Amino acid sequence: MPFHGTKPEAQTDGPLFLQNGKSPSRVCHNQSTSIERRFVNVNPVSAKDAMARMALPLGQAEGYSAIIDARSEDEFALDHLPGAINWPSLNNEQRIEIGTLYKQVGSFEAKKKGAGLVAANIAKHIEKHVIDLPKDWQPLVYCWRGGKRSGSLALVLGQIGFKVAIIEGGYKSFRSELVTAIPPLAESIQWRVICGPTGSGKTRLLYCLQAQGAQVLDLEGLANHRSSVLGFIPGEPQPSQKNFDTLIWDALRKMDPSKPVYVESESRKVGNLAVPESLIVAVRSGQCYQLELSDDERVQLLLEDYEFFVKDPTLFATRLDALVTIRGKQQIEIWQSHIAQGQIDIVVRELLTMHYDPTYFASMKRNFSHIENAQTLKAHSRSMDGLTAIAKELVLS
Repeated sequence: MPFHGTKPEAQTDGPLFLQNGKSPSRVCHNQSTSIERRFVNVNPVSAKDAMARMALPLGQAEGYSAIIDARSEDEFALDHLPGAINWPSLNNEQRIEIGTLYKQVGSFEAKKKGAGLVAANIAKHIEKHVIDLPKDWQPLVYCWRGGKRSGSLALVLGQIGFKVAIIEGGYKSFRSELVTAIPPLAESIQWRVICGPTGSGKTRLLYCLQAQGAQVLDLEGLANHRSSVLGFIPGEPQPSQKNFDTLIWDALRKMDPSKPVYVESESRKVGNLAVPESLIVAVRSGQCYQLELSDDERVQLLLEDYEFFVKDPTLFATRLDALVTIRGKQQIEIWQSHIAQGQIDIVVRELLTMHYDPTYFASMKRNFSHIENAQTLKAHSRSMDGLTAIAKELVLS
């Protein structure tokens, strides 16, 4: 019973039971709502929805202002979303440190240490990249699985007042969706396949077609390789397989399916990288064009395009060792002797007639269903002017 002349104790302890006359349930609800408001600017999105919105250029209305990868530098280098920038929540060394602490000591200690590092790194990103950004800046953020690293960054950006999208499942989910997306994209395209033996100018013709406004898929360019045992490019390492797949998806999604896309007659592998099987199947069912160039012009074209071998004969001779199992040690030694004597043009010509051409023609008959009906494109020289003339005819046809 309350004392006379006073309110019951339950009514005087406002903060505990009543607050400004509101019921306990109302107080709890308001506190919960207040907490939820801290996350109101962070919007989880599926990888599929994020990829659909990525069709809009960065910075364009309704598109993302930026794509931020919160993983470490090495993870980013292995592969990342097209157009992404790297704001590591934990850098390479810190990620190793926290992982080791997690295994050797425990998750609680690792999380404490990691939280301090993540907070410090996010503060640096804010100071370096965010201070001058407008309030309508809307980034897409992700990490490996959409967990703590991207979540921590998204939380801080959201609390500032930016509207932040975060990929549910992170890069792992994006990768899965990408693998699923490539086959229907490849099948929707009208493929025009530029065929021709090594040195006939297929890649140059692709450049000319692109210059004339045609759609082109340059797999060798994406792979940093010229698609033969001698096709590596010094100083230009190939991307990872995952990054190669991402580059292909990025190129395919930008194609207009109502217009043809020109591509070279590639094998299943470009250097060490595998072309997606669905893309290989779709391309090999496309309309073929057979590019022809004289042997003399082919030799000169290869001497120009593989100038690094001309300038470094020792490198060229060493690379020929890769053909020993196919051509035999004696033949390779003969070619290496020619190289030592400065007769590189002889080696190039014999590589064409003895190695590349027989392999090429057998492969084309085996793999390209429309090669027998291919339209012949006769190039009178290896010059860009001559190939541009062919490209113009193709674009107008």
